[in-house]
Amino acid sequence: MARRVGSTGEKTARAIRDAAIVLFAERGYAAVSMRALADHVGIQVSALYNHFETKQDVLATVMVEHLEEVLASWEAMPGRNDDPERALEAFARFHVRYHVDRQREVFISFMELRSLEDDNFRVVEALRKSYEHEIRDILETGRKRGIFDIKDAHVTAMALLAMVTGVTTWFKPTGRLSAQEIEEVYVAMVMQAVGADYQTAIDQKKAG
Repeated sequence: MARRVGSTGEKTARAIRDAAIVLFAERGYAAVSMRALADHVGIQVSALYNHFETKQDVLATVMVEHLEEVLASWEAMPGRNDDPERALEAFARFHVRYHVDRQREVFISFMELRSLEDDNFRVVEALRKSYEHEIRDILETGRKRGIFDIKDAHVTAMALLAMVTGVTTWFKPTGRLSAQEIEEVYVAMVMQAVGADYQTAIDQKKAG
């Protein structure tokens, strides 16, 4: 796992991580040097090494922090412990909303998995699986209760995650639909994919 050197200069360390997010997303991890990171922040390379021993440490820190923040934010979401239908809707809303605001981090977390060294990969992969288990558990509960019409909770979870995460590859704030409108479209697709009569629920909410 990434190990940061020293306990001072958190502001500088944060600036280095922010620079890494921008440069890794734009150029790719392999094409970004420690000097490029230092130049982007406006510090000497020697100062950068006070916070990170290697470029690999920077990448691992960026990816681990992103996934830890995703998990913590989801755990704080209202509705995550409700009945399966409400929990799945809450998850879909959270995932779309959270990820359209962090497109660079999402891109890095997928495209640069190949660049992680083995120890760092295991840490990142464990965090990814923890998040995947959240939606899988919702789906499995709904399947067992006869609420969701699905054959396999794990496969369905992977398919739904691939679908909703895909929004980060094309969403633009200046596009035809707002982030909120796109969120509604994705939530409806997720709910309908598991056999939930989501449109009826929407109509009932409007009528009520």
